[in-house]
Amino acid sequence: MAKKKNELWEWTKALVIAVLLAAVIRYFLFAPIVVDGLSMMPTLHDQDRMIVNKFSYKIGEPERFDIIVFHAPENKDYIKRVIGLPGDKIEYKDDTLYVNGKAYDEPYLDEYKKQVIDGPLTEPFTLKEMIGQETVPEGHLFVMGDNRRFSKDSRHIGPVPMEEVLGDAGVIYWPIEDIRIVD
Repeated sequence: MAKKKNELWEWTKALVIAVLLAAVIRYFLFAPIVVDGLSMMPTLHDQDRMIVNKFSYKIGEPERFDIIVFHAPENKDYIKRVIGLPGDKIEYKDDTLYVNGKAYDEPYLDEYKKQVIDGPLTEPFTLKEMIGQETVPEGHLFVMGDNRRFSKDSRHIGPVPMEEVLGDAGVIYWPIEDIRIVD
């Protein structure tokens, strides 16, 4: 009888530890997210399942062109690409990104740029026109979807406060044929 109680206690402890460990991993380190919509095409597809690294920005800062997940104003989580960091001056001209006056190549847009026949993929703008400021405010990021014509991003909702960023979304784990690390 004592042996059965001891075995039950050991199983209970193992189960409690497993649940606590899963909760810590899920809420503090990594979390799954489902891509909802076409705003990150062709890089990400609707219903792709990804892992969000919540820990990455606790020990470091986002970098330009990272794909991040953040809480949007509509009480929904968005997934977008970081275009501007705090203090950056952002401008689009002739379908080219300029950050602080320097042109940047965006190879992840090449596929869509080839398909567009009725104007630029990304309409020209300056940060001043979009948010009323010359530079991305301190503690904020300027983000855009890769599907520039069909993305609700910082051009519409404004810069994203760093405290709203959940983490870096760099791994697709489903569907199986699309498993990869995303640039």
